[in-house]
Order: sequence, then structure tokens, then C-alpha cells
Amino acid sequence: MKIEVDARGQECPKPVIMTKKELDRIESGVVTTIVDNEVAKDNVCKLAMSYGYSFIIDKKDNDYYIHITKGGVEEKIGMKIEKDEEKEAVENKESAFKDLTIAIGSDRMGNGEEKIGRILIKSFIYTVKETIPRPKIMVFYNTGVFLTCEGSEVLDDLKVLEDAGVEIISCGTCLDYYNLKERLKVGQIGNMYTIYEKMSSSKNTITLG
Repeated sequence: MKIEVDARGQECPKPVIMTKKELDRIESGVVTTIVDNEVAKDNVCKLAMSYGYSFIIDKKDNDYYIHITKGGVEEKIGMKIEKDEEKEAVENKESAFKDLTIAIGSDRMGNGEEKIGRILIKSFIYTVKETIPRPKIMVFYNTGVFLTCEGSEVLDDLKVLEDAGVEIISCGTCLDYYNLKERLKVGQIGNMYTIYEKMSSSKNTITLG
């Protein structure tokens, strides 16, 4: 089977996610991903290496064609990995993230410039939406509640996550402080006790901001 993924013009991490979706969909075959910059090319190649899939890169004009082969026993950093070992690794990853709470305390990611911070948080939530398995709970507090309210650039992604069964909670005190309660568009309102209970009872917690 041969599949072509045209990821030209797509921002990180979309080329990687688009490629992974097609690789996950097939038992064996070749997935060719087309990208138009070196960063995307390197990231797609790292994805292939992480799974032990062989790949070849062709450059045509300003575009990179990354041909990834999936099937049989793959090589990973000079070692052979059997299919049952690969399956076990996937199962371990799934069990580690099924009971996961993501707590987001800012409408941007990191402490640098605002513009890049907003780009990063948008990219992070998109990645959460596109990655299986998804977290069990997402909690938003402080300026993180702006992400769940009218005008947020990530509302569509959060609604997809909610529809998929992810519990989304926004801090009521924070919504009141920023006068946002009437503008909440996704998830439910929670108090600090609820937020603490959700975070403390989860096997895994990722905190941003």
C-alpha cells in the first residue's frame, strides 16, 4: 500500500500528526509525506526513527519527500524490534495516559513573548486533540480560562475533546474575576476543591502555567 500525505504549508506539529495517522492506519506499506521546510522534515524523520521504520528522503525543488516504510521487523538504532515488543510499548504508553489530567493555568505557553506563547498553546491543544489515547480531564484556571470562552482560538479543538469524552473544567473563581462566566463555551464550571480532587486523584498530571 502506498499513501501520500501532503503536509506542505502546515504548521508544527501537523505534519507529524498527519503522518502518524496514516502509519497507524496500515499494517504495512509506504507512507510518503511531503513537507516544504527542514524543521518539518526533521520532525517527520524523528517520528519514523522512534517507531523503527526505515525511510528515504528525496528533495525536489524546495520540497522534501519522506518515504517511510512500515511492515515486518523494523530496525531501530541498529537493533531489531519484534512486533510483540512494539505492541507492549504501545500498551504501556496507553496505560500511562488513560488516567491523565492536564491542568492549564495560562492562555499562552511559556514565559517568553506573548505571540509565540499563544502559538505554542494552540499547537499543544491541537496535539492533545489528535493524539490517542486522550486525557481523562482538562482543568483550566487563572488566565487559562480564556481558552474555554468565547473568542478562543482553540474552542473547536476543545469541543472535539469534550465530545470524545474528555471532562473539561474551568475555575469558577477565575471566570468571575475576569468577567467571563457568561462567555464560557465549552466544559463546566468547577471550584478549587473540584480541581484539587481531580488533580490529586489522577495517576498522571501535566501542569502548564
